[in-house]
Amino acid sequence: MVLALVAGACGGSGDDDPDGGATAGDEGAVRIASFEFTESRILAELYTQALEGAGVPVKRLGALASREIVEPALEQGVVDLVPEYTGSALEFVNKGAGRATSDAAANHAALVEAFAERGVEVLAMAPAQDQNAVAVTRRTAERLGLTKVSDLAPHAADLVFGGPPECAERPFCLGGLQGLYGLRFKDVKELDAAGPLTIGALEGDEIDVGLLFTTTPQVGPKDFVLLADDKGLQPADNVVPVVRRDVLERHGDKLRQAADAVSALLTTEELTSLLAAVELNGRRPEAVARAWLQRNDLIDG
Repeated sequence: MVLALVAGACGGSGDDDPDGGATAGDEGAVRIASFEFTESRILAELYTQALEGAGVPVKRLGALASREIVEPALEQGVVDLVPEYTGSALEFVNKGAGRATSDAAANHAALVEAFAERGVEVLAMAPAQDQNAVAVTRRTAERLGLTKVSDLAPHAADLVFGGPPECAERPFCLGGLQGLYGLRFKDVKELDAAGPLTIGALEGDEIDVGLLFTTTPQVGPKDFVLLADDKGLQPADNVVPVVRRDVLERHGDKLRQAADAVSALLTTEELTSLLAAVELNGRRPEAVARAWLQRNDLIDG
């Protein structure tokens, strides 16, 4: 299944890469993938273009669906580098062992340890974070008096929840909302990862509660309300590239230094701004990434 998805991603030009997916066809090019949501595509472009600028050959594999596909592809050597999120990746690799916390440094250290036996290296993390967020419309918040997630408890049985298909199995998504907050919704709709399906369904009252991200730029323009995670379900989730150890050894400091330079300058505010440029202003992920890298003197203008 992993091989089929990767083959499909490499089979033609995609929205994120007008040159057909590969910027270097040489054997030994670093194969970079993202998850199937806009922010991840932007992150993949940031690291891809930074590596290109440093003279590291790269190959774009595009968006390969969810972590359930991408992480095995990384371990199996089908993918070489993926921009990840520390807390979410840690809980996925550890099969929901509960090690991820609000301590960003601890999450990073634990992720390094968890990936070590899998032949994967965890590079420096960015200050930028993105976490799951429970959202409602302003109308719903005012009607039910909602300011925090626990306020949903008396009302959940009458509300419809919407989120990505994998949400039901994720400890920081529906699984955690049920387990920690005790929320049992009237119905659950499988939509997308904080994308147009979820945003449209929330705005159109097809769902009452939606799973968005803390960086979702439509929250303000759509007058959504992100409910406070008052029981601390969400861990620190810093952006971090993970790369196969053999690939890192092959390209050495050139790869590490290029990726670390991006991470060092990427804040939550900047990430939110990049996402807004794509989702609100209609710019392409590769163009937004290139402009940011040039502005920060990480690639030539």
